[in-house]
Parts: sequence; structure tokens; C-alpha cells
Amino acid sequence: MNRKLALWLLWGGFIAYIVLLTPPLHLEETLALLKNILTLQWAAINPIILSIFSLVGIWLLIYSGNLFIDGRMQKLPFWPFALASVGSGVLGLIPYLALREANQEFSGQKDAFLNLLDSRFFGIILSLSTIVILTYGFTLGDWADFVQQFQSDRFIHGMSLAFCLFCLLFPTVLGDDMARRGWNSTQVFWVVTLIPLLGALAYLCLRQPLLGFRNQISRV
Repeated sequence: MNRKLALWLLWGGFIAYIVLLTPPLHLEETLALLKNILTLQWAAINPIILSIFSLVGIWLLIYSGNLFIDGRMQKLPFWPFALASVGSGVLGLIPYLALREANQEFSGQKDAFLNLLDSRFFGIILSLSTIVILTYGFTLGDWADFVQQFQSDRFIHGMSLAFCLFCLLFPTVLGDDMARRGWNSTQVFWVVTLIPLLGALAYLCLRQPLLGFRNQISRV
């Protein structure tokens, strides 16, 4: 199936699923949860739920580390979709993935923002943050409570599935980013793809930074 069509179908299907098939939305409880998260009142939140919420943010930063660079070479920049993703998660990201064209080049000068996103330091900070988040969730979390909320609350249900979609969709941008850096390794691609989240973080830590003022074109 055409990649763009598949992404649009996934986007529409996920919206339909959230609206029609998920548990009901408990608006007051959801707003209270978000308020507690944003005001650092974390003692009232199941650590698993707080961890998933945080890991969705980590995923947005991982995609940003690839797609702001990609957007430099696209007709559509990535930043409007990045802003949309802050509020809607994967629903704001998928349209960019569907609209972007395959691109294995980079040219021009990286500004300070792109230098940060392209640096190994960025990947290392995200990796250390993720280890802390995972440790917190797995050691202190209440799994029975999480399952109950997943089955009964639309926000928790949708957020958990969105995390899974972030993992599933990363290969759609990985191949082009590897080619821009001359890292043409099928083995690396599949290792990164098949190890959810941690594979993507390891890739950010190990990839070679792009050079400015030249094209990074895959060799034929």
C-alpha cells in the first residue's frame, strides 16, 4: 500500500477509534490529572500514568531530533506540526509524516537550534531522562490501577495507544535520517526499529552529526 495513503488511513482510523470505541471521557478527572501533572502534584498520580505521559513527551523530542532537520528540505516545515503535537500527540505528527516527501539530503547551515537537536548530547540527555522515567514507573507504579484506568478512561486509553504508535511510526523517518548521514546499514535500521524507544534513543546517541554547507546524499 502507498505509504502516504497508509498514514492517512492510520490517522483517520485512530481518530475514529478514539471517538467511537474507547471508554468514555471523564473530563473533570482528566483536567484534574493534567493540573496535577503541570503543577507538579505528582503524589496523587499513579507513577505508571505519569511515566507514560512523560514518555510521550520524550517521543516528541526524539521525532523533533529528526524532523526539524528533515523539514529544512521539505516544502512544509515541521514546526507547525510540532506545535500541534504538543497538544494532540501523535495526531499532530501523522499529517506531517503523510505530507512529507522522502528525502535523504541536507544542505545549508545549521543554526544553534538544529545543532542542539543534531548533537549526541541531546540524545544522551533524553536517554538518561528516559531511564529515570522508566525506573520510576516500573518500581513505584500500580499496575492493577493502570489496567483499570486503561479500560475505563478515554484519556489514559488514548495516551497509552499513542505511545505505541510513536514506536510503530519511527521507521518512517529513520531510513532517510540514516541515509543523510551515510549510515547505510540494514542491520542498524532493524535493531533500532525492533527495540521500542530505547533503540531510537541509542540511535540519537550514536549517529554522526550532519555537516553544514554540504549535501548528505546516499551513494548509488
